[in-house]
Amino acid sequence: MSTSSYSNSGPHGPVLPPPHPSVALGFNQSSFTFEELSAATGGFTQRNLLGQGGFGYVHKGLLPNGKEIAVKSLKSTGGQGDREFQAEVDTISRVHHRHLVSLVGYCISDTKKLLVYEFVPNKTLEYHLHGKGRPVMDWGTRLKIAIGSAKGLAYLHEDCHPRIIHRDIKAANILIENNFEAKVSDFGLAKFSQDTNTHVSTRVMGTFGYMAPEYASSGKLTDKSDVFSYGIMLLELITGRRPIDNTAEYEDQSLVDWARPVCVKAIESGNFEELVDPRLEGNYNIQELAHMVACASASVRHSAKRRPRMSQVVRVLEGDVSLEVLNHEGVKPGQSTMYSGANSGEYGATAYLADMKQFRKLALESGTANSDLYGNTSEYGLNLSASTSDQSSTEYTKRTEISKDHE
Repeated sequence: MSTSSYSNSGPHGPVLPPPHPSVALGFNQSSFTFEELSAATGGFTQRNLLGQGGFGYVHKGLLPNGKEIAVKSLKSTGGQGDREFQAEVDTISRVHHRHLVSLVGYCISDTKKLLVYEFVPNKTLEYHLHGKGRPVMDWGTRLKIAIGSAKGLAYLHEDCHPRIIHRDIKAANILIENNFEAKVSDFGLAKFSQDTNTHVSTRVMGTFGYMAPEYASSGKLTDKSDVFSYGIMLLELITGRRPIDNTAEYEDQSLVDWARPVCVKAIESGNFEELVDPRLEGNYNIQELAHMVACASASVRHSAKRRPRMSQVVRVLEGDVSLEVLNHEGVKPGQSTMYSGANSGEYGATAYLADMKQFRKLALESGTANSDLYGNTSEYGLNLSASTSDQSSTEYTKRTEISKDHE
């Protein structure tokens, strides 16, 4: 695993790798006993429960040296042995970036496996953007969170070797510091719940409202699937709306299907009133908004190969480059393959909606449709609910042509 920076040990000394993140963050150990973590969390009491997601429960803890931690008790490790689990944890723990939540340690105890993270104090993007009774998030904060989370993802995709695909980007997995800097959480965890097939997951990864078309159709996930999910998150920041209104029919109420034509119109006319969150009451920078809308539009293209890289998104959001970098073979931001003809060979809106309708039906049959599929469950979440069902995902995979590739 590569890291982004190296430091000299002295003026003429050799270049040494940076310290392990657990040391850099002030932790003097990376392996913990179950007893140590139980003591730190008060016996994993309900009072210290931060949230529950697809991978397990998360409790706040306090170490004897005064360091705050978040302890995730994994529900499953995909049949991994202790040695494989330890190697995987060591790899993830060496990924260190200011916009990624650092994994600082682990615990292996009998059948229990726990992960120890730095504690991020200010809940999640989902909480601040959608939480009931929360003050309206101002435009500057929204842009700051968009840029920070984009930088974290860009690091995973482009600066880690091998690259890390997150597989579950959503507002609930963006943790917020007290100064509203964003940190991407839960990267790398997908490997703990996959089967032995490395490129196709038989467990549902991701969340309905954020799910990329290629996953709905084939079960395959790439870095461009993360880009799609990030684009949905940008639409949330722009509009203030959730990805799914689960009180109505999915295909009629998904944020992305509503927003696509509205984005096209806004980009062409320069008028963003229909799109932007009315709670902002016009208090935003029009150029910054235009750049964010263009990034969102390009990121949620149906065709994965036409989506931008995360590093390109960062540069556009920061205003360093023109919107032209988001074009792909003449396709401008706001244009999508949803307008392709039936014989174009592209994966269009009709096929996507058909796949998603089938996927949702399978989830409903297995009783999981009201869980974290809708993005309302967070590791530091507002709503505690059951994880996604392995049964529905396996059934879905069986009924899907895994070899199908729309690119």
